[in-house]
Amino acid sequence: MARIRQKNTAPEIAVRRFLHAVGMRFRLHPRNLPGRPDIVLPKHRSIVFVHGCYWHGHSCRAGKAASSNTEYWGPKIADNRSRDARKTAQLEAMGWRVFTVWECETKGSASSLHLTRLARSIVQVPPLSEESR
Repeated sequence: MARIRQKNTAPEIAVRRFLHAVGMRFRLHPRNLPGRPDIVLPKHRSIVFVHGCYWHGHSCRAGKAASSNTEYWGPKIADNRSRDARKTAQLEAMGWRVFTVWECETKGSASSLHLTRLARSIVQVPPLSEESR
């Protein structure tokens, strides 16, 4: 467990490389935002969290629950998920758009499709409301 990193993981680096390649500039792990987001794109008021499937309880094959020491891992992963939801809500209340990229989305042949969708979602400008026209 000591070798599991919190920053600069392979999935995070893959997302950063892709975003940089398409011309997006970002900040990493700012301490002044709740949850210390992995990637912050200030120009687009967007935040990207890169979550490991196992550690954050994703519903893919890699996010399968542990079969040993379940009395520890079950509550641990549930706490991670509730903290993720709480930090996302705090950031959205501050006016940020929050995106989550799962580790499984950065691997395999479909990874470029997932990351392209992410980039398009980040750049997409929300439509003007009737009041602001």
